[in-house]
Amino acid sequence: MGVLVCCDCFFYRKSKTKPNGKKPPAEEKKQYLEPEFTKIRVVDFDLKELVVLPREIDLNEWLASNTTTFFNLINLQYSTISEFCTGDTCQAMTACSTIYYWYDERGKKTKCTAPQYVDFVMSLCQKLVTDEEIFPTKYGKEFPNSFESLVKKICRYLFHVLAHLYWAHFKETVALDLQGHLNTLYAHFIVFVREFNLVDPKETCIMDDLSEILCTPAPPPAPAPAPSTPASAPSPSSQNHVTER
Repeated sequence: MGVLVCCDCFFYRKSKTKPNGKKPPAEEKKQYLEPEFTKIRVVDFDLKELVVLPREIDLNEWLASNTTTFFNLINLQYSTISEFCTGDTCQAMTACSTIYYWYDERGKKTKCTAPQYVDFVMSLCQKLVTDEEIFPTKYGKEFPNSFESLVKKICRYLFHVLAHLYWAHFKETVALDLQGHLNTLYAHFIVFVREFNLVDPKETCIMDDLSEILCTPAPPPAPAPAPSTPASAPSPSSQNHVTER
């Protein structure tokens, strides 16, 4: 995914101004909130059932497994539209009225395009989830004390990628008929991070309108109407019966 950058020297900050200091334009219509798109899901059941910690599973093991899975799925989802996310089309990492920037360890602002930002995110996540000292896979290996904070960092960055997908590339996602996959992935991720308090609500509030729609379990389909019972025809005997006087 391009040049691997040492992300230990970078962290994100967000700004509600353009790189040139001007305010961003008024918000565009959010196509992804239209009912014809929000109703499309891959699954219809309550996603919270998938994220609740099972009794027999260690919390860190559960966080590690789910975080790694979300990294792989979000990376895959982004790859479906990556050819449309270029330095020309996405000159900044935007999501709603927010622009995300990177700063080096000295606090120097680094202007980067969306594909550069995503590359930094995915490179960092790949580095962390494959580090045996941080995400141990061998039996008996302990998780580091910093594990939870690193999981929170990964989830925060992954949220930025999901938000950018909706804000900047939802049309391409619909054209590829992948909006159902994106909706389900987003809802699953939000339910997961809410369950374990992994991302500050102030961070995710820019997508609250979508979250509230997608994280509400889809209503069950209306039951099919019962087949009508045809009226019974009168028996021949009743039709021919004559009362004698």
